[in-house]
Amino acid sequence: MSRLSRIVILLLVVAAAGLAAVWLLSKPNPLSAADLPAHTSDAANGKVLFNAAGCLSCHKPGPELADADPSLPSGGAPFKTPVGTFFPPNLTPDPETGLGKWTDLEFVNAVQRGISPEGENLIPAFPYTSYARMKTEDVLVIRAYLASLPPVVSPEKPADMPAPWILRRGVGLWKHLALDTTPWQPDPAQSTAWNRGAYLANGPGHCNECHTPRNLFMVPDMSRQFAGGPHPEGEGKVPSLRDLVGRGKYKDAADLALAFQNGEMMGYENMSSGGMGAVQTNLSKLPQADVDALSDYIVSLK
Repeated sequence: MSRLSRIVILLLVVAAAGLAAVWLLSKPNPLSAADLPAHTSDAANGKVLFNAAGCLSCHKPGPELADADPSLPSGGAPFKTPVGTFFPPNLTPDPETGLGKWTDLEFVNAVQRGISPEGENLIPAFPYTSYARMKTEDVLVIRAYLASLPPVVSPEKPADMPAPWILRRGVGLWKHLALDTTPWQPDPAQSTAWNRGAYLANGPGHCNECHTPRNLFMVPDMSRQFAGGPHPEGEGKVPSLRDLVGRGKYKDAADLALAFQNGEMMGYENMSSGGMGAVQTNLSKLPQADVDALSDYIVSLK
């Protein structure tokens, strides 16, 4: 065997080993049934968390469902991102086009690990990197609420993005950097209300997804948490949530709570327009105690 042949074979072996390593590292890592906690179905609490998580904002009916109930998350509305346009799926319990045949485990793996029932990595336009911090019991009560809704027939539309298979495998590598599955923990030095607000903001409310800037690898830079940054849809900027009172944006936590509940109807500039419009609508549906808790937490950010 010539020297050149040996070099070629060696390069092929190295390339094969590299591809095998990438394949293994990008493989989805789902939870097992044993990881699911015991829980009580609580559709009422699930509705609160559904609103806190902003599920309807992305999973609202698409243009093909012009006569559909706009309060139901039947999906299909286009969601544009720098990597392509996605069509969030139907969350109603329709057995053929929705979640009707999904198991609890499939639902939790999608919401908290970014893995589809088919075993594919989901693109993080779906904010599972924040939902991963939630209590799994809370994810399951959201599922209980969704199961209580009337089913809507709304077939899923494939995402309009380049090389979807390669992108999804690439997301598997990205998860090693960006997917922190450590459950959120309360701060014993803070009040119960403050901790509730912190949980809502960092878990279901997924405020970090837009208000925390990202590094070169599109991983949230938690050293600048909530400091604002480029808009995730690729146009404009998202403002900082830090020192809102000190910067004169709001008088105090009660003032911010009123903004969350009423938006521009009460004269709060930019609270009900742009990307915050849907968020403010969702927050206005929360119980007063949760709105107050979220406000207490956010105005504490210095």
